[in-house]
Amino acid sequence: MHAEDITRRNFIKLAAGAGAVLCPLAAIPACDANAPTTTEKMPRLSDHEALAYEKRRGGMVRCTLCPHQCIVGPGGRGLCGVRENQGGVYKTLVYARPCTLHVDPIEKKPLFHFLPGTRAFSIATAGCNVECQFCQNWDISQALPEKVWCNYVPPEKVVALAQQYKCPTIAYTYSEPTVFYEYVLDTARAGKEAGVHSVTISNGYINADPMKRLCEVLSAVKIDLKAFTEQFYQQYVGGELKPVLATIELLKELGMYTELVTLLIPGLNDSDKEIRDLSKWVVEHVGPDVPVHFSRFRPAYKMTNLSQTPEKTVIRAREIAASEGVHYAYVGNLRGHEYESTYCHSCGKKIVERFGYHVGKVRVTDGKCDYCKTPIPGVWSA
Repeated sequence: MHAEDITRRNFIKLAAGAGAVLCPLAAIPACDANAPTTTEKMPRLSDHEALAYEKRRGGMVRCTLCPHQCIVGPGGRGLCGVRENQGGVYKTLVYARPCTLHVDPIEKKPLFHFLPGTRAFSIATAGCNVECQFCQNWDISQALPEKVWCNYVPPEKVVALAQQYKCPTIAYTYSEPTVFYEYVLDTARAGKEAGVHSVTISNGYINADPMKRLCEVLSAVKIDLKAFTEQFYQQYVGGELKPVLATIELLKELGMYTELVTLLIPGLNDSDKEIRDLSKWVVEHVGPDVPVHFSRFRPAYKMTNLSQTPEKTVIRAREIAASEGVHYAYVGNLRGHEYESTYCHSCGKKIVERFGYHVGKVRVTDGKCDYCKTPIPGVWSA
């Protein structure tokens, strides 16, 4: 392996394999918090004990949070880079240390059937448990926490900020919420007590028990279903498809409101067959009412050599999904297209008007279509 090929994740793998203490890598781009508050930036790491792990002999620990099931020696970290074995106690280094605080339209997540036209107070920490070669937020998701400026914002403060900025929802987004699980759990619990919703924007790469616990305090989950082949997940994501599908099925079983998004990358996951297979699986395993978004890829991170997805590919994907029985299929990153709007699957009338992140008239009352009174899946009132 050449020096230039040693990524953060490869370094962690090598260090964990050798039982070594993880050392900081050379310059990884830092991300300014751009917070809507004057909270002082604090680059120091947290020492909050992690959940979902087992102690083993010799000071080793086994993480049970995600399917990687990392076994970590003293001084080492898991593949996410933000959970560390400190003397046989597994610690999260990013608890209450968000590197990003933003107010976003809920449609940006995207969540189209969840309080349309409202805003979400969006937070993220450094770290991720996969490495998508096409990640839009690689500068924080693939960075070690000590390389990213952060704010100290405890759970109660996040809730207060959401209320201050008139956001009915807190969104855990940009990087992967699974790796700052404890922070999400405590913040969502505090939010629920204060009447503020919480939603996770996740890759779905999480084990069942932690996901069940999280669902007790969440109002919705959006899953990035990266593709519908194991080959894609192994080659371009650094994970597996099967656990993600299991998470989606679990969310259905738990009654958690869920939407799915697939970013279509030219030549890699955009064939008619793959889109058809994905759509059939959704209808058969979680039902036709789960909204499915097909978004247009734009070159990023390690895939800057590819062209952005042709518009016709995204439109075709939406049409295939509809033909396979998906009631609510959408296009993403095609501002102004008719398939951004929501149409009642029963009467065909437009019930939510959208243009990019702008929402026009919403013709859904008490969760039903204003025209034909058919129930429309989603969360339509706070």
